[in-house]
Formats: sequence, structure tokens, C-alpha cells
Amino acid sequence: MSLIPRSNLFDIDRFFGDSWPQAYESRSSSFFAPRVDIKEANNHYEITAELPGVAKENIHIHVKDGVLTLEAETSKEDKEEKDGKVIRQERRYGKYMRSFNLGAEIQEEDIKASFKDGILKLEAPKLAPKAPERRRISVD
Repeated sequence: MSLIPRSNLFDIDRFFGDSWPQAYESRSSSFFAPRVDIKEANNHYEITAELPGVAKENIHIHVKDGVLTLEAETSKEDKEEKDGKVIRQERRYGKYMRSFNLGAEIQEEDIKASFKDGILKLEAPKLAPKAPERRRISVD
């Protein structure tokens, strides 16, 4: 498979190679890596990412130099007042980011995305396989 996720906090291979506190602290910053599923079909790869609480307009996907990057932001404020006084106020803010090395067999210009109920689906079509060419080589 040529569609390879780039390393992040949730990579199981890195989890066993690093101790949890170091892995969490060194990569936590202000970004969260969304959980993804990657499936291969005959003519495309499908990436499904969990983005709970994110609005469609806050999702940004781009491709550059063979790397597909998914970025999203979410913010929520929950304020409770009683008799005109604030009793409780909670804020939640987060950024999601995940990148994938596409490899040479993906048709980058035809990648499609859809978003419904907090689930982002990307479809990355494979390039049509080229039939081996036979060409004549002249002898000088």
C-alpha cells in the first residue's frame, strides 16, 4: 500500500517504542491527531477520519509534494448563569491535524471529500496501471 500515514501520537509502533509520558508531552502541543481508518479498494483508497464537534466549514484539506494534510478546528463555549451571575463557564478549543504520504500511485487532482455526522471521508483514486510498453531499440 502506498498511502502511508505520517507519524503521530496514535501510531501503535511508536507507542511501544516510547514511554507514554514522553510520547504524550513531546507531541501534545495544541494539535490532536484524529483517529482514521484506511481501506483499499480496487481503484481507490478510502480514508475515514473522526472529527467530533467540528463544523464542515472548519475543515481544510490540501495536497502538496505528495503529502495529503487534513486540518480542522473546533471551539465550544458553555456558559451557565443564575440570577444574572455566571455560575459556570467552560470552554473547549482544539485543532486536529493529520498527514499522509500519498505515494506515486494516487491521482491527486481527483481526491474527493465528504463530511457527515462528525465523520470525514476522503476517496483517493489510484492511477490506472500502465500496460508495459514494447518498443524497438535500434542497433547502431
